[in-house]
Amino acid sequence: MNDSIYKHIKALPPLDDTVVKVQAVCSNENSSLGDLAQIIAKDPMLTANILRSANSPLYGFSREITTIEKAVSLFGMATVRGFALSSAVKKNFKINLDPYGITSHDFLNISIMQNALTYNWYSKIDAKELAVLSPASFMLEVGKIVISHELNEKGKVDEFRKRLKEISNPFDLSDLETEIVGISNETVTAKIFEQWNLETELVEAIYYSNDPDDAPEHIKDYSKALRVVKNAVNIFSQLSDDGLQNTLMCLDEYGFAQDKFLEAVAKVKANL
Repeated sequence: MNDSIYKHIKALPPLDDTVVKVQAVCSNENSSLGDLAQIIAKDPMLTANILRSANSPLYGFSREITTIEKAVSLFGMATVRGFALSSAVKKNFKINLDPYGITSHDFLNISIMQNALTYNWYSKIDAKELAVLSPASFMLEVGKIVISHELNEKGKVDEFRKRLKEISNPFDLSDLETEIVGISNETVTAKIFEQWNLETELVEAIYYSNDPDDAPEHIKDYSKALRVVKNAVNIFSQLSDDGLQNTLMCLDEYGFAQDKFLEAVAKVKANL
């Protein structure tokens, strides 16, 4: 592993108090949505972010959401947990994705789109699986922030940008990251999650999202779903026709039915 990236990850501050409490509630089977809403309500920035997202057309809720209690009820614990982890990223990282040719705004939009697609798709497939997939889908690209920092620190931005022009999918991009800095986005993200003591399923689901067939058996379906989402929404394209054609082939390869996925795509795409 790249030593300077590893040191960067080890130097990250622990998750803040709100996120730790959210984690605890979400992992306690005796906790309620009301318990979660009470914790969120004490964090004005997180509350505003969740309410803003609840009223985004990407999630397709039919009426205006004005209270955090209603938003938490609609999203469920897993997705609210994803919002909390996303807020931790914003607080703990200076988001600069210039080496990738995208802005911080682009980065955050891609993250939201990946989650909205996952949420709209898997809520119709197996909502229980969102316990892992929803927070994971928020965090698929987080490692790129650390890799961008490393590229700037080591003076490798120009080389990276030149090579970036030669590829067009997130899986070749992971190979390029590994070639230039010695580690991929997926591995960096998994290491960040380990540093924050998140559960193994979440760490491994992302770690194996490029190669689901290599994942432990209980992780395979999570990683396959995340690979599908990355096929459809990534830094190169967001639900483009070409990207969706590749994604449909990926669905067929993994035995996912196309209809529910395409319904989710239509809902997200209609509101871009």
